[in-house]
Amino acid sequence: MPRFHFLVNSQRTDAVRSARDTAAWLREHGVDVYFDYESGALLDEASVHLNELGSADLVVTFGGDGTLIRAAGFCSERPTPILGVYFGRFGFVTQCDPQEVRTALRQFLDGESEFDDRLMIKGELVRGAESVATLHALNEVAVQRSIATRMMIFRVSIDWEDVTSYPADGLLVATPTGSTAYSLSAGGPVVEPRVQAMILTPITPHSLGARPLVLSPDSRVEMTVDVQGDAVFSADLPGRKESHAWSRWTEPIS
Repeated sequence: MPRFHFLVNSQRTDAVRSARDTAAWLREHGVDVYFDYESGALLDEASVHLNELGSADLVVTFGGDGTLIRAAGFCSERPTPILGVYFGRFGFVTQCDPQEVRTALRQFLDGESEFDDRLMIKGELVRGAESVATLHALNEVAVQRSIATRMMIFRVSIDWEDVTSYPADGLLVATPTGSTAYSLSAGGPVVEPRVQAMILTPITPHSLGARPLVLSPDSRVEMTVDVQGDAVFSADLPGRKESHAWSRWTEPIS
């Protein structure tokens, strides 16, 4: 019997209502449906822990891009397909509108769905020679100054070759999926999602020559913070498929 897991933006009553109705319809067609814990408690539905969200034949999200990216994070260790049903302000990565969800699910059950694999990024934070954090991203990973820290200088090497340095508020490495997210706001190019590439984008650089770079998906990008101060290493929630592309940030030893 097929097993589907739902992740729902419980702050949207229309998304909650659609998820409840869709679950009832799927059960009539012989599908086991489980909700994330929060929406399951709200609807008195069977639920699973978020760490088990990817242990299903299909994950369905009811919300905007943020809900889908959140689901992707919990599916990163498994090649679980995700169907995003659009309820939100942005729908760059969601796949269907609410009125289309039953058609999309019927196609999946009949083996007629087409799947779109997306490139992912893995980032590591390194202090000295020790890796202290690892994050995975569907959109981007970023390192940037904290709000109380003055502009920093970020030195960049690609595949162990020194390339340039940026006086800036930060740098980010984005996937093609993420090219329409933070990277776009920072002046990066829009890249078609099927293109295999990474985008290195400076964040508010204090330089006329600072431009985004489009890199090979297998590139190893290392960014070193060259001045003292507090910086933040962040990423969107991890995605469902990790690529060989990865990025590393190092900090100077005080």
